[in-house]
Amino acid sequence: MPPLEEYVEEIRELWESHMLTNMGVKHNELEKRLREYMGVKNVSLMVNGHLALELVIQAMGLSGEVITTPFTFASTTHAIVRNGLTPVFCDINSETYTIDVEKIEMLITDKTSAIIPVHVYGNICDIEKIDQLAKKYGLKVIYDAAHAFGESYKGLGVGNFGDASMFSFHATKVFNTIEGGVICFPEDELGLELYRLKNFGIRGPEKVDYVGSNAKMNEFQAAMGLCNLRYVDEEIAKRKSVYEHYLSRLRDVKGIRLMKQQENVEYNYAYFPVIFDEKIFGSTRNDVFDALEKENIFARKYFYPLTNTYDCFHGKYDVNATPIALYISQRVLTLPIFADLSVENVDKICDIILSSKGNRIFGAGQGESR
Repeated sequence: MPPLEEYVEEIRELWESHMLTNMGVKHNELEKRLREYMGVKNVSLMVNGHLALELVIQAMGLSGEVITTPFTFASTTHAIVRNGLTPVFCDINSETYTIDVEKIEMLITDKTSAIIPVHVYGNICDIEKIDQLAKKYGLKVIYDAAHAFGESYKGLGVGNFGDASMFSFHATKVFNTIEGGVICFPEDELGLELYRLKNFGIRGPEKVDYVGSNAKMNEFQAAMGLCNLRYVDEEIAKRKSVYEHYLSRLRDVKGIRLMKQQENVEYNYAYFPVIFDEKIFGSTRNDVFDALEKENIFARKYFYPLTNTYDCFHGKYDVNATPIALYISQRVLTLPIFADLSVENVDKICDIILSSKGNRIFGAGQGESR
């Protein structure tokens, strides 16, 4: 969060103008600043990242099947299903945790209309291969880029790839607007569809030509975004320092696998995922999770469970069709990471992890698979 005084000053004119919503001054200014910062042609701000994804799928008029990954947050899969589409789950790459591009083509059918890959923990999908497949089969590509704000690939902002990219501005993200999201897209025509969808289909004072939803970002969210955008590069630099200290403590520990960073990617250091091999480490992911929780340190089993094992989809999908995603989901823990996390606390977290090595707690399994 920015300094309180700065936020108060940012919202002062809202009291003076009494303009709180419907693409106000703050909203429009944040869109402008985001286009500049992200280096993209078009953006459309939304009240949250989920509705941003749900509405861009609808705006593209997709039908049938959408190839995606189960190693993601609930929102990705739910946005597909809530649009009346069928998710087809592709396994992930064991090193980057992004969708395995070598397995996409075998899943394409005459019902496939799009691919929705997910940039994971700041790792970027194989953009070139996905682009080739999309062109070959005439498919749309929407990137779930919730983890990738502020990142670039080969010098280009990651919002420049595919037909659209969704970024989340939830409070847990590197950059937040309290709650919020944005769609980045190259084609101007998509902007009109997104505008209609997020504003009830209203095109003017007396014209409503579409059955739309309500996903507008309000002025208080936009004001928070304007404040936080001034600090985001500094925040990322601080996160990098925390990330590197974790690396120095854990990179050589047997039984722990750390994420391999990609070439040509400028990272935002949003997450620090650790994979625990219980056969070598001597303790399971769940053992480590419990040991940290006992000290009021809250790591996340992220992503676990896989979306294709959710109760709401019981019996619909075969989790064994995505074995690498299943394996990683049962062993991954993302450790606390934020700009102001002290070296002392990083050391405390690492000490607890190392002290739990070989101390398997009876009954602490990996969780069932369905």
